[in-house]
Amino acid sequence: MLCHAHRPRGTAGQALEHELRCFAVFRRVYVQRDEVRQIATAVQQPELGYTFRVGSLVLHAMGQLTPLQMAAFHSPTAIFPVGYEACRIYWSMRHGNRRCRYVCSVEDREGLPEFNIRVIEQGYQDLVLTDTTAKGVWDKVLGPVAEKRTESGTLKLFPVYLKGEDLFGLTVSAVAKIVESLPGVEACDRYSFRYGRNPLVELPLLFNPAGSARAQPKTSSPYTSLVVSNSSARSNQNVAQGEGGTSHGKPPVVHPRSSQYRWMKSEWRANVYLARSRIQGLGLFAARDIEKQTMVIEYNGTIMRNEVAVRKEKTYRSQNRAVFMFRIDSQHIVDATLTGGLARYINHSCAPNCVAEVVTFERGYKIIISCIRRIEKGEELCFDYQFDTVEAQHKIACHCGAPECRKWIN
Repeated sequence: MLCHAHRPRGTAGQALEHELRCFAVFRRVYVQRDEVRQIATAVQQPELGYTFRVGSLVLHAMGQLTPLQMAAFHSPTAIFPVGYEACRIYWSMRHGNRRCRYVCSVEDREGLPEFNIRVIEQGYQDLVLTDTTAKGVWDKVLGPVAEKRTESGTLKLFPVYLKGEDLFGLTVSAVAKIVESLPGVEACDRYSFRYGRNPLVELPLLFNPAGSARAQPKTSSPYTSLVVSNSSARSNQNVAQGEGGTSHGKPPVVHPRSSQYRWMKSEWRANVYLARSRIQGLGLFAARDIEKQTMVIEYNGTIMRNEVAVRKEKTYRSQNRAVFMFRIDSQHIVDATLTGGLARYINHSCAPNCVAEVVTFERGYKIIISCIRRIEKGEELCFDYQFDTVEAQHKIACHCGAPECRKWIN
């Protein structure tokens, strides 16, 4: 298919092979499209006003959820983001053989979801319907639609078998993938995930307001690092001694600890496994019952000085990578972003079952994750990140769900 400017002149243009001379299609044609890329574009660039259509549903806005809304804005089959808006093309409430547009949206009404439908039909004023459930608001549409179709003699409609969440588009495969990619949806404990955590929205596993910039006390911007602060390391972090090291906290612990470390190095794969977490992203879970004071896993990575860690962190940020770093002392940091193991996926909890210890073994620093109580098989491993307190605008919400949750990680 050549435009007029590029079509060969003279007789050469008449002898072209494989030239499409008309737009008639005499066989079935399959057009493959990158649906995942299209969905990701619609989510990551909402300011461009992108929409996509799936059958009779046109998605306009996905919306979002705050930590305080997670508990009430979901059901076992759907999540209801505040600000969600989609248009459903469906049978008219006023004419039995005509269709019109139903703009569906979800809003927050005193901490509970409110489902709205705006009926747009040519020749009529817009009609707004509201209810506390998706099924309830759509029943206000389906009832008149069923009556009109009965009067016109067309195929009968049975509203009792139609679900409001389906008509809102919240259970559509493409929409569900986006919803399950929103940050913090793991806190929706009653919702049954269909696709798990999808990579449509690139988000870190945890937001850390300090990151490796804790090597520079003057900076305090949010990062996606797992770094224990200097003050926390001095006051709360258990710092033990193994062989030939100096203790900065509790009294020295000698040979029994080194024996546990060697056993842990050979058996850690049987202790844990990686799975989707209800706290945030992926998490680490116990593969078997683990007794109290047992070394579970080592936080591996590359040990580097503060200055190097700062440069590395800037490079990772420019590459849109999640940064995983852990402070050993005032001069050294373990970088687990590229060379780390499964321990970097351990989430924060205000009621932890593990503790991170900085230990010296064989003239080297080791970061060991040990359990502080008995852990049952299948239980998620968590420890307290012990971040410093920051200003209100830099607060990070905590989704651990513990009864004594502090609501903020920092």
